[in-house]
Amino acid sequence: MSKAWGENHVLRGLDFEVRAGEKVSIIGPSGSGKTTILRILMTLEYPDEGIVTVGGDPLWDVKRGSKPRETKQMRETRKKVGMVFQQFNLFPHMTVLENVIEAPVHVLGMPKAEAKERAVELLEMVGLQAHIGHRPPQLSGGQQQRVAIARALAMRPRVMLFDEPTSALDPELIGEVLGVIRELATTTDMTMLMVTHEMRFAQEISDRVVMFDKGVVVEKGPPEEIFTNPSHERTRSFLRAVLER
Repeated sequence: MSKAWGENHVLRGLDFEVRAGEKVSIIGPSGSGKTTILRILMTLEYPDEGIVTVGGDPLWDVKRGSKPRETKQMRETRKKVGMVFQQFNLFPHMTVLENVIEAPVHVLGMPKAEAKERAVELLEMVGLQAHIGHRPPQLSGGQQQRVAIARALAMRPRVMLFDEPTSALDPELIGEVLGVIRELATTTDMTMLMVTHEMRFAQEISDRVVMFDKGVVVEKGPPEEIFTNPSHERTRSFLRAVLER
């Protein structure tokens, strides 16, 4: 898979697979193509060339020089993927509960009563059952991000994407969001793909870590291997820089 904006080649012939149920962290410097992968999986961007499948179903099949188009199959496959963004992107005029039930009702066609029951369960899971009637401006950043996680889970995705989910939070709020993600990683069989600069957290929860630089995979492997004995000098220099901050 390849993606470029003008002369800026963001992804260069990427060949990358995540197994069902695997927890994978993507690390690397800013501008290395990490977030672009997630955005392509959410169909917020399209590849210039390449094939992307989710659970064996096609999401993208783009030949170089052709213009991608949205298909019914793409829309169905996209429903299998949920994403938590850096910014919370909640509807400020809706309550917490309304934010969580909006997509299941209007995208999946779920009965409102069922969507509400599911939302209450998820908000309890992320520790926000006491805030279901509040609106996002009444919540802290950490609470808003936990609502965003519940909202993504409400769609019952097979794959969850996390794009630096703590980067917009104050340091004292990071732990509460990481705690929810840790719970998902350790108690569910959901496939998870996380772009993060939280290196110690990535080492703790990942089955595999992938190091990106300049649109290519520099190296990948188990976290104990990547973080304690990386084989590539680019990985070593990146980890030195981020772990010594």
